[in-house]
Amino acid sequence: METAYIEVQKLSKTYSAKNGTVEALKEISLSIPQNEIFGIIGLSGAGKSTLVRCLNLLEKPDSGTVIINGEDLLTLSKEQLRIRRQKIGMIFQHFNLLEQQTVLENVCFPLEIRGIPVKQRKEKALQLLKQVGLEDKAKAYPSQLSGGQKQRVAIARVLANDPDILLCDEATSALDPETTKIILNLLKEIHDTMGITIVIITHEMKVIQEICTQMAVLHKGSLQECGSAEEILKNPKSKAAKRLLMIKETEEETDYVG
Repeated sequence: METAYIEVQKLSKTYSAKNGTVEALKEISLSIPQNEIFGIIGLSGAGKSTLVRCLNLLEKPDSGTVIINGEDLLTLSKEQLRIRRQKIGMIFQHFNLLEQQTVLENVCFPLEIRGIPVKQRKEKALQLLKQVGLEDKAKAYPSQLSGGQKQRVAIARVLANDPDILLCDEATSALDPETTKIILNLLKEIHDTMGITIVIITHEMKVIQEICTQMAVLHKGSLQECGSAEEILKNPKSKAAKRLLMIKETEEETDYVG
């Protein structure tokens, strides 16, 4: 395996709940090489979304370390972390677009925050919209777009800061299968052309199979197995991975019968 670009060491996170506490993460340790498309999969409650939010410290772990390119994020000041986060893009399930702004204005927004001059940010935003195939929607508003188009705008907006890491938290789970394939192909194209390290959080094995080269399987806050996506898909060792593969096969049979 290549040298780790993102390294998580003994990461733990506990939440308070009505009936006591919930251990969302239990001493998770994993390494993600640079320029990899790395999948983190698990059913609801596995801890995968908490884990991805710990990678940019949107959630602060109770213990453990998060190291990116040799830099321990937990040792950074608030200002240093703010600057570091600009290079860690995040794509969400529900797009999080600004509804009262046009597509172009949405993509310009992070550049505006950084103080980039109007002309430069518009030029860059138009270039990014072309890259995601939406240059003809620059003047449209989010309400006029399909779910897949909204996600492409969200991707263009994230790319405005020239990130070196892209975190995708269930980025395709609100989309139909055909649109999901389009978004995954776009992410792969971005990875191949821009060399961005991509971490994909999902509960769907077909997403892992489609795009990921390495993967980790979580279950109830614990890491079950980690390694080559191809190997785990062919020969899963953990009960959690086997169960996820069984769910995938059942879905495929249902699709076939229907």
